[in-house]
Amino acid sequence: MKKIKIFIELTRLNKPIGYMLLFWPCLWGLTLAFMQDTNLEKYFIYIIYFFLGSILMRSAGCITNDIVDKDFDKKVARTKNRPIASGKVSVKEGFFYIAVLCSLAFLILLQFNTLTIILGLTSIAFILSYPFMKRFTYWPQLFLGITFNWGVIMAGSSLLNTITPEIILLYIGAIFWTLGYDTIYGYQDIKDDEIIGVKSTSIKFKINPKKFISLCYFLSICFFILLGLIGNYGINYYIFLIFPIVHMSNQIFKLKIKDDLICLKVFKSNNFFGLLIFLTLIFQ
Repeated sequence: MKKIKIFIELTRLNKPIGYMLLFWPCLWGLTLAFMQDTNLEKYFIYIIYFFLGSILMRSAGCITNDIVDKDFDKKVARTKNRPIASGKVSVKEGFFYIAVLCSLAFLILLQFNTLTIILGLTSIAFILSYPFMKRFTYWPQLFLGITFNWGVIMAGSSLLNTITPEIILLYIGAIFWTLGYDTIYGYQDIKDDEIIGVKSTSIKFKINPKKFISLCYFLSICFFILLGLIGNYGINYYIFLIFPIVHMSNQIFKLKIKDDLICLKVFKSNNFFGLLIFLTLIFQ
């Protein structure tokens, strides 16, 4: 039981917000593609595949990140007790878990068409390189957005066997959404990050955080609107899009970057945003 508890801590399975934020873009891409390919049975089966894949790959990503950042994590109050940083799990064990999780994810990936398999294998390069970004650039959150929302592209291609302009617009909108919410997340560690020398958009825009996050969310919504125009969606799409816009505005209003608990609460509220965009796409 102790081993299981440590494994859950290592993979953050006790914090579902992580894999849900990975899963929502997958569901968006599937839903958008489903509107053009009305195979309902395949749609629901693929939802299950992408949900399981999100859990597996997010878990593997967490372990990879902890291995790369173990020396940094020891110096940060929020992360110093993570299993690898605290020595509860060795690096060797970590790599073993990564191999198992990725093998299971690969078995799921093989259920899709060739294009989706290629896209899935391509994502490995993003996953492996992301943990190093904070060492070289103030924009690791942008790279996370590119990586974390790759599921939009994969999900769309899994049903359509191609990458449409609508899928690309949805993907870009999701990237700016992630850039905004992960900047919010980063304010929990900003003091420690500045001391140990890692970079982030949270640090880069600490003077005017709400302006930057507002810009990210504004650009995200602009791409969602452009998606509706390119896809020739009906009025229902724009009516339902009002709710995600209000939700984003409420995040900006509530945000207090010096209050860690509020930052975490606002960050977690993006799970609800994911649901709102899903409903917007369903009822277009």
